[in-house]
Amino acid sequence: MAVSDTKLADAENPTATKFGDDSDVNFAGRANWLRAAVLGANDGLVSTASLMLGVSAVKHDVRAMVVSGFAGLLAGACSMAIGEYVSVCSQRDVELAQLDRDGKRGGDEERALPNPVQAAVASALAFSVGALLPLPAAGFIVGYRLRVAVVVAVATMALAAFGYVGAVLGWAPITRSCARVVVGGFAAMGVTFGLMRLFRELAE
Repeated sequence: MAVSDTKLADAENPTATKFGDDSDVNFAGRANWLRAAVLGANDGLVSTASLMLGVSAVKHDVRAMVVSGFAGLLAGACSMAIGEYVSVCSQRDVELAQLDRDGKRGGDEERALPNPVQAAVASALAFSVGALLPLPAAGFIVGYRLRVAVVVAVATMALAAFGYVGAVLGWAPITRSCARVVVGGFAAMGVTFGLMRLFRELAE
């Protein structure tokens, strides 16, 4: 059925295969990996920047802000790696069981299955890259207000860049994609900062 659908799609869009099946498959695979990396970096940036701003709303000390950022980076990277490993292992088990039923175990289909360790490492690295971006902005600025403003500015520029790359890789409208990513990041940072500020006022 899948083969028939593929042939039908090729017949309807003959230009899609003019470079050959192998090149198309490789390009699609690389695009998916790159898009997943961009999404992972975006998660790392938003979660770490939000955590740092939330801590800064309660305690203005620069050390507390930086330490919370590093803690968020480590915890998030480990969580992403473990989650990706478990997810890919589950997917691999299902696909291996299907290959057993089809009598195709040990062939090219099995070798093409995703590697759980590779996926876990890639996910952790992508998250870490995004999480690292706001840390220098907080570590080298003493003034509280300026430090918060710089963290927000760095996060905004990085979010716009991630939105642009994600739109290019996903063939989506660039302006809409950038706006969606930036607004979502602002919402996460604003809600975290606001709620922690409220917690501080109630605790005093």
